[in-house]
Amino acid sequence: MSTSSTNQTVAINYRDAFANVVPKNVFVVVLCISINYINVALMQTFSKNQIFYTNPRYILFLHLILNDMILVTLSTMMFVISYVLIRINVSVCCVLTLLAVLVTENTPLNLACMAVECYIAICIPLRHVQICTVKRTLILIGLIWMTSMLSVLPDLFISLATMPLDFFNSRVFCIKETVFRIPQIIKKRDITYIVYLVIVWFIIFFTYFKILFTAKTASQDATKARNTIILHGFQVLLSMSMYIEPPLKEALLKWLPQYYSDSLFACYIIFQILPRAISPIVYGVRDKTYRKYLKKYLLCKMSS
Repeated sequence: MSTSSTNQTVAINYRDAFANVVPKNVFVVVLCISINYINVALMQTFSKNQIFYTNPRYILFLHLILNDMILVTLSTMMFVISYVLIRINVSVCCVLTLLAVLVTENTPLNLACMAVECYIAICIPLRHVQICTVKRTLILIGLIWMTSMLSVLPDLFISLATMPLDFFNSRVFCIKETVFRIPQIIKKRDITYIVYLVIVWFIIFFTYFKILFTAKTASQDATKARNTIILHGFQVLLSMSMYIEPPLKEALLKWLPQYYSDSLFACYIIFQILPRAISPIVYGVRDKTYRKYLKKYLLCKMSS
């Protein structure tokens, strides 16, 4: 199929009835504002209390919510653009898509690092101070970004090498499948996702089952620890589910073509928005130390 007919087919598949456009967009924008408002409060709480600066757990948490804010903002922007402008310039779409994919891939890696930090803190607490330092945490965050960039940037290089220059001046319906549709990119993406899936899930299962076993045998707050681990595991499950999103979309298009637009909306909420709504609850509100300082910050803000 030609480029123009492919774009028309994609746009038709993704179009929605007018009666559903306004509720969906309002719902997404309200979710974006709510999540970002909570995350801004958490970031300000972090910045106003020095106790968090020297704790690797809270530094990783700050990095997590920064990624969440960038992703929620970008994905909401692209969602609204898909209904308002329908098509945008390919070059602009490439930048938005690459940045969104980059911060999306950062999240599971960041969660895996947080799982390792929790494992060290609970299972080998005597060595926690020596192993988990601020310097090593910052280096780890740099490695997370480097790993994600090594995964994402080849998509751009392959597209620049194989697609004609006129393509980057054209306008398309802005999704990853329309700007990075070369077979080599799709194959590389599938292999990368499988490798990520195996490595991250291995880390998650190993650390959290170790933590769960330790909580059962040594902690007096075993019930609370188990509940926290369940919430962590649920968030990781949602975050990691992005790796099965591409084949799931293909299956939905094949099985439910008449409900494809609604299926994409459900995938967007489940895979992109819901994990970012859980992060502030799991790592912010439920944490005793963070909750205490967050209350002080909110009370001071309300008083002033």
